[in-house]
Amino acid sequence: MRPAPTLELVLVGDRDEAITAHRAIPLALDLASQALDQPLQARWLATDEIGDGSALHAAHGVWCVPGSPYRSMDGALRAIRQARESGQPFLGTCGGFQHAVVEYARHVLGWVDAEHEETAGAGERRVIHHLACELVEQHERLAPLPGTRLHAVYEGQPFSEGYRCRFGLNPDFVAALTAGPLKAAAQGPAGDVRAVELAGHPFFVAALFQPERQALQGNLPGLVRAWVEAAAVRAAEQEARSCC
Repeated sequence: MRPAPTLELVLVGDRDEAITAHRAIPLALDLASQALDQPLQARWLATDEIGDGSALHAAHGVWCVPGSPYRSMDGALRAIRQARESGQPFLGTCGGFQHAVVEYARHVLGWVDAEHEETAGAGERRVIHHLACELVEQHERLAPLPGTRLHAVYEGQPFSEGYRCRFGLNPDFVAALTAGPLKAAAQGPAGDVRAVELAGHPFFVAALFQPERQALQGNLPGLVRAWVEAAAVRAAEQEARSCC
């Protein structure tokens, strides 16, 4: 039996050891690697180094990590768009969720003025807005929505996850944003959308919460495991094609 190919994973974000999630992510990936007996190599790619996106082409998976405002919003959006259009398994957490929504609004819905309130100018469509109740070092009890990947990951059960964010999905745009292939995947206690995923994509999930933080307590985050599994499927498929 041939050994599993080493996964090439790209972590899109401006690495900063002061950010709790950035310390947690390598631990989460180590736990996933051990649990799945899957060798992997994760490479951080700063948003201002993405350029034309060629550095992402060989990646089996792309994770847009917390830490916004990014040094280059355009770089983050380019990485997300490439993963969405190429079928690369994509995970976005916190800032990654926020920018996945902006990317979809701009390049799928054609809302060229779609923006993140943190960086928006006057008159721009703020699909990501300042939360009335900030979620800085807060936890919420969340509900996965039936028929979604998150529903499978959390076995259909309510779950608790932690946050460190002040911005979230603007409810004024939820209906339009989720009328097509982008679907709500989890809701907070008041019905606010806290995760989305893209139908018809091998794996495209973005969550406002930070599941990676579970790794700081030695627990493998189910969402990270699912993303690594999807990346392994892509790697195996590529290897099979190269052998034919």
